[in-house]
Amino acid sequence: MNLIETIENPFKPKAARIVRHYDLIKGHRFFQVRHIDMKKAMSFTYSPGQFIMMSIPGIGEAPFSISSTPSRPGILEFGIRNVGKLTRALFQKSDNDVIYIRGPYGNGFKLDQMFNKDLIIVAGGLGVIPLRSILYYALDNRDMFNRIFFLYGSKNPDEFLFKTEFFQIKKREDVECFYTVDKPDKDWTENVGLVTKLFKNLPEIDPKETNAVVVGPPVMYKFVIDEFLKLKIPKNQIQLSLERRMKCGIGKCGHCAIEHLYTCMDGPVFTYWDTLHFRELI
Repeated sequence: MNLIETIENPFKPKAARIVRHYDLIKGHRFFQVRHIDMKKAMSFTYSPGQFIMMSIPGIGEAPFSISSTPSRPGILEFGIRNVGKLTRALFQKSDNDVIYIRGPYGNGFKLDQMFNKDLIIVAGGLGVIPLRSILYYALDNRDMFNRIFFLYGSKNPDEFLFKTEFFQIKKREDVECFYTVDKPDKDWTENVGLVTKLFKNLPEIDPKETNAVVVGPPVMYKFVIDEFLKLKIPKNQIQLSLERRMKCGIGKCGHCAIEHLYTCMDGPVFTYWDTLHFRELI
């Protein structure tokens, strides 16, 4: 066989079907997607924190964080906001319709340094979409992690993503969940205020034996990282995901370049230590 024929074109998307979809909150929809090629579907591997490029022929292509966990192979899950030409076309699709995906891309969270240590997951708003992946990964591999703390904040109860499943997880005895909203309604019984207020609920930790991850709106990072630093968690044990204009996914177009880094390859997950050397990251 010709060597060229054995090299897969990294720009060539694979056909996939929409298995299931439903609305999460206003303007946001949950999609379950599976490769049409079942061998490809079951062999597709990725890490929490990675992303794929999704496309519809004649419409366009865009990056989306994977919200499912690799510990449950076969199906890929996404939480998608309807904000542009591609997502408008995607929201018009029905179950069993065909779309195209390629990837995965990016480096994902550094799982190996998290094993047998405490894990603090902090999500704000849409940041919970990629963090849902690492949350379920940790719960599916519960014996590989010590204590797990999940802190999630949204603007109001109507914008609280994955509400039903996250409140179901809250009932578990092997994970501690703390939720908050900025503006509660009459039915909200959890915390009120910014997500940083949830840190007061955390028990005493050993900072050297603790890893922390955070994803949320840019304004949130500084204040959450300050809380991590108050806990004396080492800077290289704090990880955050930054999506920055990814276009090709393989570092060729230069669209997401920051100095000599490419977010699509060197990220989207960075440690806080990385951001100190490249201030433009945040």
